[in-house]
Amino acid sequence: MIHNLKLGKELKEALGEQLGDDPINDVHDEVRSWAREKKIEIDALKNQEQFRREFLSNISHEFKTPLFAIQGYLEAVQDGLMYDDPERAESFLQKASNNIDRLSYLIKDLDEIARLESGEIRINYQRFDLSILIREVIESLELKAEKHDIELVFKQKYNYPIFVNADREKIRQVLVNLISNSIKYGKERGHTYIKIYELHDQVLVEVTDDGIGIEEKYLPRLFERFFRTDRSRSRQIGGSGLGLAIVKHILEAHQQTISVRSTEGLGSTFGFTLARE
Repeated sequence: MIHNLKLGKELKEALGEQLGDDPINDVHDEVRSWAREKKIEIDALKNQEQFRREFLSNISHEFKTPLFAIQGYLEAVQDGLMYDDPERAESFLQKASNNIDRLSYLIKDLDEIARLESGEIRINYQRFDLSILIREVIESLELKAEKHDIELVFKQKYNYPIFVNADREKIRQVLVNLISNSIKYGKERGHTYIKIYELHDQVLVEVTDDGIGIEEKYLPRLFERFFRTDRSRSRQIGGSGLGLAIVKHILEAHQQTISVRSTEGLGSTFGFTLARE
């Protein structure tokens, strides 16, 4: 603009034809609009920084807990427990092994999220019968559900084929994670219902439990990595804390969505969509 003015052009011409009859006010409005955009950017950066700090804190805690446990159990065995109390030493070694498994699951899940985010994992689309896949997943989780005294319900009305276009094994993982969660947080002698709703060009799948539910304030953060509404209970139940984050990334890679609704004390419903074939 300064360059154009130095060449002797009129102010309005130098500022551009988009300006109105009052170029100073027009510039003022432009600056205010720019400032609003920058504020939004700054707020987003602050939120990302907060998320980064929480993520680093959470991942540090998730790794430290099993590592310290392994260290403690092995030191006890090294200090002569193997000779003084062989049974207790064997118990300690088994607990150390369980914590090593937990670390392995954690690293595997983190690696999978990183690969999903980077697009390294390809989505192998294929046409398949969703109702058959759901029955396979229910069958694989029946023993786990029985241990928690929870009945998995997928009604007979879904006996006919329901075809979708998606990565079958990735959707299997989504179903396993969601149904496993419903078993973990369900109530004794409770139920998990799996339902299918056929829409125009999509299929909606809902997994509903009648368990402890989730406070409304936690719902927006539920799919964040390592986010737990009740850390002490989650740690007793087990898992990496990444299951829902993986579910979200898989469905986003399919260009589909997942949602949750829940009432504390009554239960939760997770719903996701797939392209209908």
